[in-house]
Amino acid sequence: MNQVKKIAAGATLIGALLGGGVLAVTALPANAATNTTTTASSSASGTDASQAARDESKGGHVGANGVTEALLTGDTAAKVKAAALAANPGASVERVENDAEGANYEAHIVKADGTSATVKLDGSFTVTATETGGPGH
Repeated sequence: MNQVKKIAAGATLIGALLGGGVLAVTALPANAATNTTTTASSSASGTDASQAARDESKGGHVGANGVTEALLTGDTAAKVKAAALAANPGASVERVENDAEGANYEAHIVKADGTSATVKLDGSFTVTATETGGPGH
């Protein structure tokens, strides 16, 4: 009789463990899919909420062409800063990065009058345009 009770208790325990494992395995992929979908839709929509969550000081804007902007470093960063400041005396540079919308580089600046602008540069570090205001400043 004790043997029957032991077998029944063991079967119950195994059933409970398997049932809990199936529940956990079923719940994890569903949760992962939800997170992936949410992240993808937020990034694709370009909403103000996704803009606010992004740390502008680290770059990372993705253009319509799929190019992701990244902060510049070293000699390239120094040349972009110098060209942007030469074209905008009294300005301060917030960040410099590659450009996702057609130019080679861009410098996000605050002009001497306090307005924000983006200075666009070509591969030779020549200023090609200056955009005042807009997102990402």
